Amino acid sequence: MALTNDAVLAALKTIKDPVAGGDIATNGVMRALNVEPDGTVRFVLEIDPGQAAIYQQIKDSAEAVVSAVQGVTKVSVVMTGHAEKAPPPNLKPNRPAQPKGPDKIPGVSRIIAIASGKGGVGKSTVSANLACALAQEGLRVGLLDADIFGPSQPRMMGVSEKPQSPDGKQIIPLKSHGVTMMSIGLMVEEARAVVWRGPMLMSALQQLMMQVQWGELDVLVVDLPPGTGDVQMTLAQKAVVDGAVIVCTPQDVALLDARKGIDMFRQLNVPIIGMIENMSTHICSNCGHEEHVFGHGGVAAEADKMGVPLLGEVPLDLLIRVSSDEGVPVVVSNADGPQAHAFRGIARKLFQMSEA
Repeated sequence: MALTNDAVLAALKTIKDPVAGGDIATNGVMRALNVEPDGTVRFVLEIDPGQAAIYQQIKDSAEAVVSAVQGVTKVSVVMTGHAEKAPPPNLKPNRPAQPKGPDKIPGVSRIIAIASGKGGVGKSTVSANLACALAQEGLRVGLLDADIFGPSQPRMMGVSEKPQSPDGKQIIPLKSHGVTMMSIGLMVEEARAVVWRGPMLMSALQQLMMQVQWGELDVLVVDLPPGTGDVQMTLAQKAVVDGAVIVCTPQDVALLDARKGIDMFRQLNVPIIGMIENMSTHICSNCGHEEHVFGHGGVAAEADKMGVPLLGEVPLDLLIRVSSDEGVPVVVSNADGPQAHAFRGIARKLFQMSEA
């Protein structure tokens, strides 16, 4: 006949409890009964530690009666003290933990985000030239390439070295044209795609912000990817952003997306410093004819409609493109040219507004 729990319980019911009353099988003293196929019986006696001497006798008796049950080969009894009475449960709903607010990046006085509603409007070119122009004004400037999927600042700033991390925790940024810079593009092969989901993207951005030894900076220019996605939200939620600049070209399709970019930053409580009209006008290098390839004045009208300043207009010029491809922004390669003057005028206005 197979050994059963009921057979063991019947034996334990014969052991009376002089302290708690009743028998140990039904008064709650005996717990965690386990009858194993090989005939081993295990259970726990949960007792008042102050009555240990009495319960030691009960334990011995329990072992004896259970050992006498047919089929039992071994009896293991453990005595344990009562836990202190737990406090009654709190039935009031817990107030959710308040999310941690954005932090200042160590050593960085101001963060200015350069953004665009859509790609192809020259946002990265503007970012590189503004960073160099601000450095030419005597400011300590950093440039963070936050376009994780399409980093272009290494090429535009003429940097190809791999950043070092002597302690495996902090990353040493690189310098170019008087600007301290960092980009995910410096850590992966130029032709290799970064194929990451949102959480990896956000983690990488936080590391680029907080685990880079930026040093003491007057301003950190952040070149954001186009659109209104994870990177923009992570930047605004994790770092104190002093203001955003929206880069746009004059045509209506670009202005439509620029409006969304402005609305996004307003939802994230990031001030809009102003708008820049890029590729504003083209001057023919042969005849001097001025042509508005993408239209003209659309960004100024939109800025006025949205209640934000127009910081300036940047021409559509071959030298700007060539300089960027060669890794020397036009404010450096042709410092006295009209293209550089356009960027420097915006840079001065930009910093004045960010200080206000």
